[in-house]
Amino acid sequence: MRFRPCIDLHDGRVKQIVGSTLAGDSVTLQTNFSSEHPSSYFAEMYRRDNLPGGHVIMLGPGNEAAALDALAAWPGGLQVGGGITADNAMFWLDRGADAVIVTSYVFRDGLVHEERLREIADLVGRERLIIDLSCRRKDGRYYVVTDRWQKFTEVEVNQEALAFFAGFCKELLIHAADVEGKCEGVAADLVEDLAQWVTIPTTYAGGVKDLSDLYLVHEKGRNRLDITVGSALDIFGGHGVTYHEAVKFCRNTEL
Repeated sequence: MRFRPCIDLHDGRVKQIVGSTLAGDSVTLQTNFSSEHPSSYFAEMYRRDNLPGGHVIMLGPGNEAAALDALAAWPGGLQVGGGITADNAMFWLDRGADAVIVTSYVFRDGLVHEERLREIADLVGRERLIIDLSCRRKDGRYYVVTDRWQKFTEVEVNQEALAFFAGFCKELLIHAADVEGKCEGVAADLVEDLAQWVTIPTTYAGGVKDLSDLYLVHEKGRNRLDITVGSALDIFGGHGVTYHEAVKFCRNTEL
C-alpha cells in the first residue's frame, strides 16, 4: 500500500476542507486547516521523501498559480486535477504534471459522457490519465459525485463501472466524500468493495483518523489500494498521525 500525498488548493492556499461542505458558501464551508506555507513547500517535501503519484487538487477557481508552483517544485512527480478538460489537459502536462485527473468533465446530466471520455483519453494517452470516481452514499449504495462532490450522478460505484473506466486510464482516485476531512474513520464497506473490484492501481481517500485506519485499509483493502491521508496528518494541523508515521507504515506494507 503506497502513501499518496496530497496538496488540496482552495482560494490559492493549501487547505484541508470537509468535503461534504464544498458547496461554495463561505458560511457553511468547513475548513480544518489553512497553511502558511506555499504549495511548493509540500511538493518539495514529497520529492525529498520520494513519494511520487501524489495529487494536486484545485478546489474551485483561483488556484492555478499555486498548482503551477507545486508542479514546478517537482516536475513529473505529481498529478493535477480540478477543472481539467480536453481544452486544458495538455497545458498541465506540458508544465510538469505526471498525469491529469478528470471527473466532472466526463459526466453530463448524471451520466457518463462517453464522447468526452474517449476524447480526453485519446488526447493525453491512457498512461497520463487518472479518473476520479469520488462518491457519496445514497440508499445503501455509492454513487459518483461531481462539481466538488455536490451533485449525484446515476453512476454507481460497482465492479462493472470500475472495469469500464479502467479501460481509459492508468489509475483511479476515489474519495469517500461523506467522510472526507472528518477524521472519524474510513468508509470500511467501500474499501472492502473496492478491493474486490479494482483491476488497476486505485487510491482511496477519506476519513482516516489515525494509524488504526491505515491498518484497516491495508487489511480490508487486501493491499490492493493506495491511501491518501489529509486532515489527520500533523503537517496539516492534525493530531491523529504524523506524516512520517504514515509514510513509514505504507513503506512497510508495499509489495
